[in-house]
Amino acid sequence: MDTRATKRSGGLAARGNPESQEFKDKVVFINRCAKVVKGGKRFSFASVVVVGDGHGRVGVGTGKAAEVPEAIRKGIESAKKHLVTVHLKEDTIPFEVTGVFGAERVMLKPAAHGTGIIAGGHVRAVMELVGVSNILSKCLGSGNPLNVVKATIDGLLKLRTIEQVRRARGIEVAVPVMEGAASA
Repeated sequence: MDTRATKRSGGLAARGNPESQEFKDKVVFINRCAKVVKGGKRFSFASVVVVGDGHGRVGVGTGKAAEVPEAIRKGIESAKKHLVTVHLKEDTIPFEVTGVFGAERVMLKPAAHGTGIIAGGHVRAVMELVGVSNILSKCLGSGNPLNVVKATIDGLLKLRTIEQVRRARGIEVAVPVMEGAASA
């Protein structure tokens, strides 16, 4: 067994370094911008990229550069810096929620097992990378790709677990006592 490989893979991933974990990325949108100069037009590119691990962590980033691959690389780096953790219920979300960013609203609704991802392309990219496989969604607003993605992430950040809701309301959880365990 090669000991060098185990040494390399063990340390950084255990400490939560985003660079060492396995993330997938999707390019949501690439925009070509033109700057008019004396000799003609000078083109540059802006990209919107979503990065996720498929287990509840997702991030969105933007990158701008003179060439497409460089813009995508910058977008991936930015997305890894802005990762958020989402609370999921198996392969869907626990309850209906609406995310808002700018003039864009995205409604997210849990769906039964086997439904699939019923969503537009921008929302679909986020859901696939966060690890949701059954959901219904509707985009209400302008349709700007960056705003749609950010509104989707805003909606996912509004999700709470049962324990978080109980703690916020000050409700104590009664632990059921089994009859056989109480007398022992």
